[in-house]
Amino acid sequence: MLKGIDPRMTADLLDLLMRLGHGDELVLVDCNYPAHATASETVSGQLVELPGFNAPAAIALICGLMPLDHFVPQGAFWMEEDGKGAAPAEVHRDALAVLGAEMPEGGAVGSLERQAFYARARTGFGVVRCTETRAFGCFILRKGVIF
Repeated sequence: MLKGIDPRMTADLLDLLMRLGHGDELVLVDCNYPAHATASETVSGQLVELPGFNAPAAIALICGLMPLDHFVPQGAFWMEEDGKGAAPAEVHRDALAVLGAEMPEGGAVGSLERQAFYARARTGFGVVRCTETRAFGCFILRKGVIF
């Protein structure tokens, strides 16, 4: 146990977060996502399991330690539901509330069509799989800087 760190934080997730640099992207996926296959193609090749967390709770845990990037047009992305375009589903609205509170001034959240999300996820730094059961509950978080 460490002081000042949420006791639900896992050692593997903390290690992955510590190795991220500015601009690196962390992929947070739901329980249906092909997490192992995607993780094997990322920079770290690492899949971190985060059981017992839905996507908004996982985002809150991660953003409690990791700043989001505001030097780019979007510091985070959510996966669009097939055929719905940029209309957020319930899981996205819940997560956007958390991201809105964590996004630095000037930062924004964007959306990606599912296949574009898969392609971008494979270029990320690593993958975190939570136990979110709502469909399309997948996000990409871009690490910012601490001033």
